[in-house]
Amino acid sequence: MNSEREKRYLELLIQPIRVCAEYKPRLGRGPKAGTTLHDFQKLYRNDPFYSWFGLYSPLMYAAHRAAGGMTSIYRQIGIGCERLIREILKDELELTQDEVEWSYSLTASGQKPRTLSLDARIPLKSLRKPAQKKRIIGWIQQVAADCGINREIIQALQGVVFEVRQGYKSKDSKRQNADIANAATAYSQAYLPCVILLSTQIDADIFARYQAAKWVMLSGLLAGATDRNSTYSFMQNVIGFDFATFFEAHAGTLREEVAKVLDALLRTE
Repeated sequence: MNSEREKRYLELLIQPIRVCAEYKPRLGRGPKAGTTLHDFQKLYRNDPFYSWFGLYSPLMYAAHRAAGGMTSIYRQIGIGCERLIREILKDELELTQDEVEWSYSLTASGQKPRTLSLDARIPLKSLRKPAQKKRIIGWIQQVAADCGINREIIQALQGVVFEVRQGYKSKDSKRQNADIANAATAYSQAYLPCVILLSTQIDADIFARYQAAKWVMLSGLLAGATDRNSTYSFMQNVIGFDFATFFEAHAGTLREEVAKVLDALLRTE
């Protein structure tokens, strides 16, 4: 791979992670920028109940910061992966920014229109290389059949849209319902909806619910992987980019960046 391209990809991943080192807890009432240790101790010392328990301790502040920061790390890794996958699709498939994006408007009764989106798109009409187009059409037909999609619907599909996640640890029903609605809209616009998970971390019940809603589910499998169940096999065999080798090659840098963030978060200041 071109070294400049590789550096660009690595920066897309690392830049969001670095933001986490500046995380400060809001504690349900703090300013948007978060609460400093000084403000935390003032707030908790002035609360008789918390003061009786000694909850103004700097260690308590560090615990709040670490808990929120941990959630932020997962979120920011996910954001980095979204950006990276869009960039890879643009580079490998020669897509424009507009072509790789997908959104739609939703108008509820008595409310202003909302714009909803998924993280990436491959529109078949925009694929310029016949071999790539044939390969992606073949994959779409295979995984759509695996989902039990009617053959006539499969033939009408005009591409695929992706929801990118580093993992799925939450059982947030609101998020699930929104994703199921996104899938229904994708099918109505002749796009196959696909979840790309970079890890294997997803609750079995959530996985089954998404499959029942006709999402194609790719996860971070390496052993026993095929391009119909694994993000890494899909990226290598269908898109043409060896994602697993990229992560393996830069694992040392990624670990170092996360270690720096964790060290910052676990301090009281």
